[in-house]
Amino acid sequence: MSEQVLGHDEHDHGPDPQFLRRWITTTNHKDLGALYLWFSLLMFLVGGAMALVIRAELFQPGMQLVRPEFFNQMTTMHALVMIFGGVMPAFVGLSNWLLPVMLGAPDMALPRLNNWGFWILPFAFTLLISTLFMPGGAPAGGWTMYPPLVLQTGLAFPFLIFSVHLLGVSSIMGGINVIATILNLRAPGMTLMKMPLFAWSWLITAFLIIAVMPVLAGAVTMLLMDKYFGTSFFNAAGGGDPVLFQHVFWFFGHPEVYILILPAFGIVSHIIPTFSRKPLFGHASMVYAMSAIAFLSFIVWAHHMFTVGLPLAAELFFMFATMLIAVPTGVKVFNWTATMWRGSLSFETPMLFALGFVFMFTIGGFSGLMLAMAPADFQYQDTYFVVAHFHYVLVPGAVYSIMAAVYFWLPKWTGHMYDERLGKLHFWLSTIGVNLTFFPMHFSGLAGMPRRIPDYALQFTTFNQISSVGAFMFGFSQLLFVYIVIKCVRGGEKATAQVWEGAEGLEWTLPSPPPYHSFTIPPLVT
Repeated sequence: MSEQVLGHDEHDHGPDPQFLRRWITTTNHKDLGALYLWFSLLMFLVGGAMALVIRAELFQPGMQLVRPEFFNQMTTMHALVMIFGGVMPAFVGLSNWLLPVMLGAPDMALPRLNNWGFWILPFAFTLLISTLFMPGGAPAGGWTMYPPLVLQTGLAFPFLIFSVHLLGVSSIMGGINVIATILNLRAPGMTLMKMPLFAWSWLITAFLIIAVMPVLAGAVTMLLMDKYFGTSFFNAAGGGDPVLFQHVFWFFGHPEVYILILPAFGIVSHIIPTFSRKPLFGHASMVYAMSAIAFLSFIVWAHHMFTVGLPLAAELFFMFATMLIAVPTGVKVFNWTATMWRGSLSFETPMLFALGFVFMFTIGGFSGLMLAMAPADFQYQDTYFVVAHFHYVLVPGAVYSIMAAVYFWLPKWTGHMYDERLGKLHFWLSTIGVNLTFFPMHFSGLAGMPRRIPDYALQFTTFNQISSVGAFMFGFSQLLFVYIVIKCVRGGEKATAQVWEGAEGLEWTLPSPPPYHSFTIPPLVT
């Protein structure tokens, strides 16, 4: 890589001011996509280190490494960093890179807003992580910030609330930009139903972001007023109700889960047809399924609250509404499977991660159906079974799709091929690690182990030790991912036309859905 690209010249030991100005003031969608993705990678490593603190403490019963308060701070910060710093910026980065390219647009519709939306993030996370070093320590009330527990936080509390506001502002800016770009800057002739599915997934996600982020802002503002301004929104002593906070929070929180997974559906809907050498099965039905999932996500929030004393009618409504989400989700899994059926499959790294996504996300979906059953949920609630469920959705779901997207589009972004052999090694190490980590949690949860505790009874030791070994295996295998990406960016084998036209590039030569009159099946791979 040249001296100029690195931002140095041979006579100057500091960073080149022009280099800094270029990256700080850039409004180019590709630059900002790259910034979002690098920032996301950094946050994954920070949040992953927090997860390893949790798993190291839980390797054996008894208190050995950290104080219980610090353990609870780690569970809170790990979730906030991974959700708002890892997964969401990664998907926004991918949307920045790919949407103008897919839509035939010159850039995102609002480039300066794009720049501002990104640069809010480093300051927001500096604020959030700095709470660990403040008197009284970081919030220890879980990422859900339930009162009255979170109100015990000391001086760090307003910093937590302000950082959450900033993260919401950044997300809303990204959502507005995506909607403006898709609705206004599509190439002539590209109707909405001809748009690639990644663009569709982001259009739906952007509407979700704009709808629910203000709800989170309202909830945390009411928390702030309860603590400092004498209100009693959630204080039972003053006539408020802490369960009200749960309703408001989960009205944001459940659509948020789909904000974290809908772009993944779009990514996988590009990768599977490419490596199956076939057009996607049922393009329109995939659009309708994603739209149905987004709509239903607004009317199922209280399935997180079956144990708070809801009326029976409410429990039945939320149980059936939650089970209904399985229908459009099942449509998507069926369509991905039908796309592969009788296709000419090859198993390069992006396809491996996409297949890992489909298989393990489905496991998370089935355990979600179990949790949707109100009578059974009384047993599962707040156990490690819930932890296993949502980590199967978010790690081999959202995170695998991001890795699949990076491997899939890295040759197009950099002009270089990643190391295929190391990519496959990364997939297998990650997959073994992720299943060792989270599958035993189903059993420890069904046996009654509560979540968010730093110590536990002896009978849970074996499952926890397997989970901790798997977590360290998964965590350290991500260093291999960092190495593969940096090696590819810095050079390596030149990407050939094959990446876009041949065995691995069907997606780049055809719109989705392809016009069948001009669609030719590439030769079968033997």
